[in-house]
Amino acid sequence: MTDYGRGPGSEPWHPDDPLYGDQGWNGQQAGSGHDPYGGHPQQQQQYPQPQHAQHPEQAYGVQDPYQQQYAQHQHPQQAPYASGQQHPGHQQHAGPQSYDGQWDAGHQPAVGYGPETYGANPADAYAGQAPSYQGQPEADYYATADAYPPPEPPARRSAEPEAKAAPWDAEAPDEERHPFFGGDDADDDGVRRDGEATGRAARRGGGAGSGERRGKGKKKSRNGCACLVVSLVLASGLGGVSYFAYQFWQGQFGAAPDYAGAGSGSVVVEIPKDAGLAEIGSILKKHGVVKSSGAFVAAADSNPRAKTIQAGVYVLAKEMSGANAVKSMLDPKSSSNLIIPEGKRNTYIYAAIDKRLELKAGTTQQVAKDQAKNLGLPSWAGKGGDIKDPLEGFLFPAAYPVAKGMKPEAVLKKMVARANEEFGKADLEKEAQRLGLKSPMEILTVASLVQAEGKYKKDFDKVARVVYNRLQPDNTETVGRLEFDSTVNYFQNKSRLDIGSVDKLRQLPDPYNTYRIKGLPPGPIGNPGMEAFNSAVKPEDGPWYYFVSIDEDDTRFAETNDEHEANRQKYLEKQKAGQ
Repeated sequence: MTDYGRGPGSEPWHPDDPLYGDQGWNGQQAGSGHDPYGGHPQQQQQYPQPQHAQHPEQAYGVQDPYQQQYAQHQHPQQAPYASGQQHPGHQQHAGPQSYDGQWDAGHQPAVGYGPETYGANPADAYAGQAPSYQGQPEADYYATADAYPPPEPPARRSAEPEAKAAPWDAEAPDEERHPFFGGDDADDDGVRRDGEATGRAARRGGGAGSGERRGKGKKKSRNGCACLVVSLVLASGLGGVSYFAYQFWQGQFGAAPDYAGAGSGSVVVEIPKDAGLAEIGSILKKHGVVKSSGAFVAAADSNPRAKTIQAGVYVLAKEMSGANAVKSMLDPKSSSNLIIPEGKRNTYIYAAIDKRLELKAGTTQQVAKDQAKNLGLPSWAGKGGDIKDPLEGFLFPAAYPVAKGMKPEAVLKKMVARANEEFGKADLEKEAQRLGLKSPMEILTVASLVQAEGKYKKDFDKVARVVYNRLQPDNTETVGRLEFDSTVNYFQNKSRLDIGSVDKLRQLPDPYNTYRIKGLPPGPIGNPGMEAFNSAVKPEDGPWYYFVSIDEDDTRFAETNDEHEANRQKYLEKQKAGQ
């Protein structure tokens, strides 16, 4: 907007404009501190008021900035109309003249401004002379590229129809409209590709349609398409955000997908060692037992007994609800785990595997004999000689997944691998040397004796000390013999307390007969657990050579045979009282 308050449209100037109509200046000077032509507020300039206006078009001697520029280019060295020079075709009139920027206040303006005065240029109010102040040319605010077009005389403005007030949805000024929402195909330089000037280019007169308004129909159509595109983009974006938000909410707070009922059919599922509830749920989902891991976990969290679910093989139905899956896994009937108790001999384990795999009796024992060297035994395991079964002591007592369809050698490999894992936690070579034994194999043999002879685990450390004390060849009680009933039962494949008199037992020729031989048997007599194994590695110190368990809370240890006989009588009395 200019200093006169001209708006962006083609509306006429405000009536208070100094050059509006035939009003002139109304005998007033420019307000203090405000010069409409860019003058300095410190010095107000007097503009002569015309006495007569012979014609409306002649009453306004408006300076034409474009002709002024033309005149300055034609006579760059001479200021036009200065020092009394007269424009060709114009009559000299009395009026204020500029001499080195100073106005001569003694002159009076001419009576009128007619064609005879200004010739062919009625808009040249200063006859081509630029207003000046103290020798410096005044800035022409209509000669810049960013200025509005110069004001036009009332006669020219009246020739055009007066613009009506723009409706509420009228096109905004070019400088206030973004080309995306305006729909016009403007390039970066402000010129439309169809030749119409836009923005600043239109104001500079650089376009074919610089003085015309663009058609509203085309604008509205493009605006509508742009709004539709923006709406679709926003709608699709909101839809995507809503979808992912719903998925996140379902994953965090929504109920997990679940089947209903107890399911149907059957499937064998193996749960590995140390598997958590989430891992178990994933395995069940993979086998089609539950619909989602979350359904199983949610059901397990609401069942306190779910924490007791162990590794092993389970026979479960397909498409079960999470709650029914938890219930079935807690039912012993669903478990296909083969549980090996501590201290059991290999003959017991072979028979149990045959039964679980529904194989002919003796199948697993024959596989163990034929493939013993391929089942993963450690390098220090006893081989050949008097060892009855090289796998004895290496079928670690634990729960193993054994189900129909599996091969016996696969089951045996898992058991041997578990023994290697557990027993390998200690440096057996070093421990054997410290204990005065020949090899780690003898540690495992001592552990099997402790497991077989010790009735209660709380006594294992003392029982292990009895074994090591009897193994001393210089002991006067057993003279280096162990004399354990468990070894006799082992080579006879029996389990009884009354095995006969000592004299008869010493007559039985067998390398495992500790009543006959001195020292340890050739190998383990069973499969010890970790408590017996640890006691064999770290026995309790003591002078004991004998022990007898009278009851669970009373195990008596003795140094001499006489003390031992007294303790044994106590045991027999306890047994008679309990019958």
